[in-house]
Amino acid sequence: MGYHEHRHLAPRNINCAVVTISDSRTEAEDESGKLVRQRLSDNGHRVVAYSLLKNEPEAIRSKVMELVGQEDVQVIITSGGTGVSQRDVTVDTVEPMLEKKLDGFGELFRSLSYQEIGTGSIMSRATAGVIGGKVILCFPGSLGAATLVMDKVILPELGHLVREATR
Repeated sequence: MGYHEHRHLAPRNINCAVVTISDSRTEAEDESGKLVRQRLSDNGHRVVAYSLLKNEPEAIRSKVMELVGQEDVQVIITSGGTGVSQRDVTVDTVEPMLEKKLDGFGELFRSLSYQEIGTGSIMSRATAGVIGGKVILCFPGSLGAATLVMDKVILPELGHLVREATR
């Protein structure tokens, strides 16, 4: 069975957890988190959990493991903490937890981002993978990054990712 057949068999409605990681945002100021949740809902997916965390490795690790253990969560989407500053710890925290890494996610995001912002795209450490049969997608916290990654990467492949990760 080829790519198109596999994609055609993918589930259409996915249960997602959205986690914003930021030292400076409040829930009211979390524009990227709102956008992610709205895009998911607008495309027939369900947001079953939302959290706003500080850039603290233990808080991130604990929340990710809690969500991996939550039966109704199929995908964990994190926004923020993927840059190069000392406080950007999402990637450093999540990558050691991955059972499978999806290198193409970060590569594609950076390629698309380059088309929009130029060489600054090298500072993104967007990453993705699978933990316990759950897909986790981590990308920068800016509204522009969230819009780009949701519209051009995540939404077109979300069901297909879940189908493959759970087989």
